[in-house]
Amino acid sequence: MSDAVLFDARDDGIAIITLNRPEKRNALARDIRQGLFEAWDRFERDPALRIAILTGAGDKAFCAGGDLKEMMETHMAVPPRDMFPVPGDSIELSKPTIAAVNGVAFAGGWMIAQACDLCVASTSAKFAVTEVKVGRSSPWAAPLIHMIPQRVMMEILLTGNAISAQRAYEIGLVNRLAEPGQVMECALELAAEVLAGAPLSVRAARETVMLSTEMGRSAALQAARHASEYCYNSEDAQEGPRAFAEKRAPQWQCR
Repeated sequence: MSDAVLFDARDDGIAIITLNRPEKRNALARDIRQGLFEAWDRFERDPALRIAILTGAGDKAFCAGGDLKEMMETHMAVPPRDMFPVPGDSIELSKPTIAAVNGVAFAGGWMIAQACDLCVASTSAKFAVTEVKVGRSSPWAAPLIHMIPQRVMMEILLTGNAISAQRAYEIGLVNRLAEPGQVMECALELAAEVLAGAPLSVRAARETVMLSTEMGRSAALQAARHASEYCYNSEDAQEGPRAFAEKRAPQWQCR
C-alpha cells in the first residue's frame, strides 16, 4: 500500500486505517481512494482482524470530502459508482467498523463516516453534507434516513450547514464523544467492547441490523441516484468545482 492510507494490523484483532494526507485535509483524491479500496480488502480478507477503525491523520480533518480540483479538471458529471470505497454500497464488508472522527467530516468525509457501523467523534469535530454549496448532489446520503429523523436530515442536506459533534451525538449519528486527542483511545475502547462479544454473535448481530434496513436502503439509493443525474449533468456541477479552484463565489445558472 502507498503512504496515502496507512494500515496497522494489531495483534488484538483491530485494524487501524488512517487517511494520511493531513496537508490536504485527507480529501478523497485518487491516492486516498485507491488506498482505501486496498485497506478495506485487506481487512476483509484477514481472518485475524475482527474490527476496523477508520480515522484521519492530523487534528483538523477526518476527511474534507471529494477532491473538487480533480472534479474540475476531469469535468466530472455523475461519479462512477465504484469511484469511492463505501462499505454497503461499492464494497461489502462482513465485519464491524468504527469511524474515529478527529476533525471535520464534510461531504465525502461524512459519507465514509456514515458508512461505518459505529462512530466516535472528537468534541471539536464538525459534520456537514456540503454538496449544495458546490453544485453537486449526495445520493449516498439516502441511508441516513435510517439513522436520524427525516426533518433533521432534510435540513442538513438542503442547507449544507455544518453541525457540531454534540449535535451529531444528540441526533444519533455519533455513538460516543471524546475530548480532542482522545478519539482513538475512545474508539479502541469501543472496539474492545465489540471484541468482547462472541465473534459469530457479533457477525449475526451486525447482519441483523443491516437486513433490517436493506430493502428500504437499496430502493432509496437507486431512487436518489436517478434524481441526482440531472444535477450531476448540469452546468452548475462544473461551475462549483471551478469556482472553488479559482477562489471565488460560484455563479449559479440553475441549468
